[in-house]
Amino acid sequence: MGSQVVQTLRQGVWASLTGGWYHEPDQNKFNNSCHLYLWIFLLMLPLSLHLALPPTTMALSIYCTSITVVFVLIKLANYRLHLMFDEGEAVVRSSLSDLSKAQEKKSNASDSCLPFYNYNLNSFIYLFAEQGECAAEEKSEVGRLQPSPEPSPDDLSSPNPDQVTPLLQAQQRPPSRAEREEMRPGSLIENGAVKEGTDIQSPLSDREPSERERTAEKVSQQDRIEETDCGDKETADRDTADEGLPPSKGSEEESEDSDGQREPADDNNNSLETPKDSQDDCINVSESPAQVGLADKKLMSTEEDSLDESSETSTQEKPTRKIYYKLQLFPGKWINILYDRLTLLALLDRNQEVLENLVAVFMAFLVSFLGFVLLNHGCFKDFWVFQFCLVIASCQYSLLKSVQPDAASPSHGHNQLVAYGRAAYFCIFCALIWLLEQLLRRKDLPVSTLYGVTIVCHDALHFLRDLLVGFTYCFPITFLVGLFPQINTFTIYLLEQIDMHLFGGTAATSLISAVYSILRSLIALSLLYGFCFGALKEPWDEQHTPALFSGFCGLLVVFSYHLSRQSSDPSVLLSLIKSKVMPALVESEEEEEEATEAKDPLPEKMQNSMEILLSDVVVCSVAYILTFAITASTVFLSLKPFVTIVLYALAGTVGFVTHYLIPQLRKHHPWLWISHPVLKTKEYHQFEPRGQQDAVLMWFERLYVGLLCFEKYVVYPAIVLSALTNDGFALSHRKNCDVLLTTVAGLKLLRSSFCNPSFQFLTLLFTLVFFHFDCPRASESFLLDFFIMSIVFHKMRELLLKLHFILVYIAPWQIAWGSAFHAFAQPFAVPHSAMLLLQTLLTTIFYTPLAPFLGSAIFISSYPRPIKFWERNYNTKRIDNSNSRLVSQVDKETGCDDNNLNSIFYEYLTRSLQHSLCGDLMLGRWGNYSAGDCFILASDYLNALVHLVEIGNGLVTFQLRGLEFRGTYCQQREVEAITEGVEEDDACCCCEPGHLPHMLSCNAAFNLRWLAWEVMATKYLLEGYSISENNAATMLQVYDLRKLLITYYLKSIIYYLVHSPKLSTWLKDANVQEALQSYTKWHHIERDPQVFSVKIDEDYVHCLQGVTRASFCNVYLEWIQFCAGKMETPVDSDEDSPLVTLSYALSVLGRRSLGTASHNMSNSLESFLYGFNTLFKGDFRIAPKDEWVFADLDLLQKVVAPAVRMSLKLHQDHFTCLEETEEASILYEAITNYRSSLVICHESDPAWRKAVLSSRDTLLTLRHMIDDGTDEYKIIMLYKRHLSFKVIKINKECVRGLWAGQQQELVFLRNRNPERGSIQNSKQALRNMVNSSCDQPLGYPMYVSPLTTSYAGTHRTLRSIGGGALSLDAIRSWLCSKWLRSVHYFLLRLNHLGNVLFDCAFQSTLFMSINIEKQRLPHHLLCFHKSGSFYWPHITCSISHCIGSACLLMVCVCVCVCVCVCVVVTVWLSLKLLSSCVFLSDEIRLLILFHRR
Repeated sequence: MGSQVVQTLRQGVWASLTGGWYHEPDQNKFNNSCHLYLWIFLLMLPLSLHLALPPTTMALSIYCTSITVVFVLIKLANYRLHLMFDEGEAVVRSSLSDLSKAQEKKSNASDSCLPFYNYNLNSFIYLFAEQGECAAEEKSEVGRLQPSPEPSPDDLSSPNPDQVTPLLQAQQRPPSRAEREEMRPGSLIENGAVKEGTDIQSPLSDREPSERERTAEKVSQQDRIEETDCGDKETADRDTADEGLPPSKGSEEESEDSDGQREPADDNNNSLETPKDSQDDCINVSESPAQVGLADKKLMSTEEDSLDESSETSTQEKPTRKIYYKLQLFPGKWINILYDRLTLLALLDRNQEVLENLVAVFMAFLVSFLGFVLLNHGCFKDFWVFQFCLVIASCQYSLLKSVQPDAASPSHGHNQLVAYGRAAYFCIFCALIWLLEQLLRRKDLPVSTLYGVTIVCHDALHFLRDLLVGFTYCFPITFLVGLFPQINTFTIYLLEQIDMHLFGGTAATSLISAVYSILRSLIALSLLYGFCFGALKEPWDEQHTPALFSGFCGLLVVFSYHLSRQSSDPSVLLSLIKSKVMPALVESEEEEEEATEAKDPLPEKMQNSMEILLSDVVVCSVAYILTFAITASTVFLSLKPFVTIVLYALAGTVGFVTHYLIPQLRKHHPWLWISHPVLKTKEYHQFEPRGQQDAVLMWFERLYVGLLCFEKYVVYPAIVLSALTNDGFALSHRKNCDVLLTTVAGLKLLRSSFCNPSFQFLTLLFTLVFFHFDCPRASESFLLDFFIMSIVFHKMRELLLKLHFILVYIAPWQIAWGSAFHAFAQPFAVPHSAMLLLQTLLTTIFYTPLAPFLGSAIFISSYPRPIKFWERNYNTKRIDNSNSRLVSQVDKETGCDDNNLNSIFYEYLTRSLQHSLCGDLMLGRWGNYSAGDCFILASDYLNALVHLVEIGNGLVTFQLRGLEFRGTYCQQREVEAITEGVEEDDACCCCEPGHLPHMLSCNAAFNLRWLAWEVMATKYLLEGYSISENNAATMLQVYDLRKLLITYYLKSIIYYLVHSPKLSTWLKDANVQEALQSYTKWHHIERDPQVFSVKIDEDYVHCLQGVTRASFCNVYLEWIQFCAGKMETPVDSDEDSPLVTLSYALSVLGRRSLGTASHNMSNSLESFLYGFNTLFKGDFRIAPKDEWVFADLDLLQKVVAPAVRMSLKLHQDHFTCLEETEEASILYEAITNYRSSLVICHESDPAWRKAVLSSRDTLLTLRHMIDDGTDEYKIIMLYKRHLSFKVIKINKECVRGLWAGQQQELVFLRNRNPERGSIQNSKQALRNMVNSSCDQPLGYPMYVSPLTTSYAGTHRTLRSIGGGALSLDAIRSWLCSKWLRSVHYFLLRLNHLGNVLFDCAFQSTLFMSINIEKQRLPHHLLCFHKSGSFYWPHITCSISHCIGSACLLMVCVCVCVCVCVCVVVTVWLSLKLLSSCVFLSDEIRLLILFHRR
């Protein structure tokens, strides 16, 4: 624990203060010295230049040039070294610390073919051997070894560096092959040729190999090289790459070097290449055991120098084996680098791409330029100059060696984006300070008044400049606390906040989404600004509204509506365009996906649901015409005081009923006082949902939808248009025309009203009360007031949510201490209440989470995040046979853990929510909602957190996070808190007086108010799968039940064999018939005791101790003949027929496969279940006797494999339907029905996921679970039905705060305690459930869905109310249906006027022409005779009558059009008349007043 704290303080706290520099004791002195001197250089260079030189351009140029040159050199060297490690050649040499003794090295140079050993930092010994021409020439040198004096053991291990260690030489003949194999150290080198790059692992405690061992290894290697082909070089290269060393360049380059390019070793040559002249010194050694033992005793006491000690010089050093890399400086000029990749990574961060290096150099130049410019401008004085230079050094140093992990890093490990964060923020702040400095030098800064407050621009800019300077000073503390996110997160956050608060946009889901959203808003704003500026350029009177202004209002409504209907993800629109413009390309891609793997149905469902966007063409056209007509009628100017009052009252009334009264009455505890909902659904009193019926549509849901649409599409557009008209008329008479503010305000208010008007009525009422009663003189204009108050009210709601979270979390009577630190921090949080309130205000303004520190009562601010919260797009990938290795499928269960298998249910739940979530939200079934809200769906076994990310007009983007089925103890306690009711609580303080009828007790009402969550609904229906489990061990415990399973197994084999389309081919196949010749004999007996047993085989003959063809026919011949009789093509099925032979052979094969997988299935239930599960998942181990089945694998895949699975279902049905075993017809019908209606497969099979996502009604599988070391086999049955969920709404600031606290604790503070206090249960905040839903590895959710968009058009109940999307196709079909209905109605009416028969020819022609449309006719329009024969309706009119009816229909249509036009004109004239009456009444009042005076 202490070492972890010290490491966190060193690598986290201190490194955050300095920008990345800290002293690392585990690194060598060279790295630490480079870090220190580099940081001092970056600190002192700007400080010394600023103090020594005057603030001129020359000093700026010197500083910027120096920094740029240094960074270019460092980045270039770092890039080239990493490139050398990737592609260069590693060589190993034996050397002493004194590298200046070249002659000694030359005389003792080793052959390049010798293997060398070296201990490195990772406690590995690398054996590296070069192979080239030297290896070929060495073959001829083996027999020509020259004897030399044998050195003493003291010479071998002499610590004197001046003493040369010669090679051991042998006096006698070269040892034989057997002797060399005996001398070879088998513990280090395995059999086989040793190639380049081969590495051998050895612990640090092993001794250094002696010279005798190395020489013996060389001799054995030479023999292996002679026997090994050159093609083994690729294998050695792969082994080299696996151990971290690059593969060799190959023998071609080495042969070129040996041909003359390599020079003999001299004083300046440190290369390992040995000249040809020195190859004669490479000899083989055979040494006596006494000498070897003496040398070993000397060498075992020595230890290998580590890599960081290699740079140190000492007078007493031992010989070491060092790895060099060749670095090419110029063509033909190489230098040797004694370094490794890990040490280089510890020295400097790696930039893999050239672009990254260029960005880092440019950022360093920009930091130096902007920083020194501010120093020259005199923005910093005295001590603050040093502080600012410290900030500059930290920003520049982070570009070389960044802080890892950073306080704002969202993930574990190295984060490359963190390196650019400090420099980017420094450049932003310095650029703003420089810009403000330039503005403050101007003398003509204006003084303006906004809402009655006089704003002096000079003072405001000066205050802002000082504030930015102060933030710049605090950069080390700011980055230590983690207040600045990584730069991409900040970009998403900034663009999202601008788009939401200024343009009424929705949340962003990625960086591309944020840029796309802000760009489309700016494009729409620029177009609207042009129309508005043109309309307000000239003044106009109240009696006439310019057509350009009416066009601007129409475009404003159209753009706002269309933008509100679009998702912020551009891929949605691009996929729609792609499907419409290039359908052939889309179809080809889908075919490729289907050919490669199981197709994911999610993209197709999203594309189908996007079709509702096509209705915008019709709706926008109608909206533009209506808006143009209304604004051109001057109704808002003529009825100015009355229209606005009526609209405000209407908005307040409709909003109060829609968004407050109805949601409160539908809650589980209305106003937290009533014990049950007042407005109950049909399913409220049901114990469980009934089948697959959707939730019944209630009258208050229809009312809610109607009021919501009326509010969105009528009330608020009318209010905004009225305000636009009134403000536009006022602005047209002013000289200073605030056109931009008017356009921005109108666009934002309309888009917000279209997207989610849940809180618009509160904002409107607050605006009216504040600016009409509290501060009437501060009002600018209603549109601008409404715009400002929409932002202020949004922040006020966030402030209330934060305060509610804090008070609930730290309430002393329900505090849940998860650790000793929590108890220690609780009293210390009390004196910091003022600081907590200040943090709450600041985090509300900047939309940042307020996180409890380590889960305690102390709150600290985190960095700002977008609504999506998590930076990366994490989603769960299910493991099955399609994405796992074959060996894992055979040796063990693929993804056998419960979380992986059960994640499919949450995936299907996501698909169900995609169909119904948006419609249910619009029906008010989840209560009031907004972007960023979090809900928990809780049922018997499913507990999922639903995060609403984006709220649009008719669309909702969400993410589902599924929790574990069998959660931890803390999760179970919180689930109990959710599910348990408080209706039976009778307590009031300390006594139990009871409660009023239909009301909660005082204690229950008090406790519900001190929760961060609230139950919104208890009977929310959602389509899913109900799970039923049966223990397979219980169902197969008795031998008779196993015998029944085997009987069903064999009967299923016979059924699938008979129904196979290849049956005739198999029966006529000569190879199969020849292989089955032994099975045709009646005296053939199968006597395998491991397979056949009297306990489980129905056809077992006890006296023969086996199974025969006769016994098989006695049991199964009747079933074979019954199945064969059901075939359309008759097949011979007597006792001697090939069908019976093949059935008998397959029955033996099936039982033998089961016995092979079970090992001994007749004795042990566990082995029987293991074998049956092995066959169930498709793993068949075929015995040599049954290899005839490989003639056609369909015999296994289409006959035996499905028979195993079908037998399990039949065996399960045996306990409910006993007659299936007795009558063949019932059994046959059952198997036939199950083939079409039931999906039976293993859960690791991709067909299982495909069947679940395809909404198959019934599924069955066999699951093998390992729980606490015990094997359990469960038969799982899935039934598609509607599941009942509880909908719990959690305070979204609580969720954001807990998530931010987990990220800081696990990533930055590195708390790895699995039982940490921050994840202990806290019922008032659901702390464990919220924290466990974090992205892995911070949390442990079972399933995290991708961002999924739900559209209102896919909700069946909502479509029944509104009739679906309005499109051209829908209008055309509606008109066609009405036209046909009218035509046939007139024809039937004319039938009563005359009884003239048609001519036969004309009747047949008419019949053929109308018969095409008869399917569209209503049923009551067709007449049938009582005899049952079909006749066309009695149409007895003539041709003239038909023509007359058509003309009459056209006349009726024209009359309807004229009536509509008259109504519109009448309404318009009435409005004009009313406005004239209003003006006339004003004039009459003025005349009366004048007369009185």
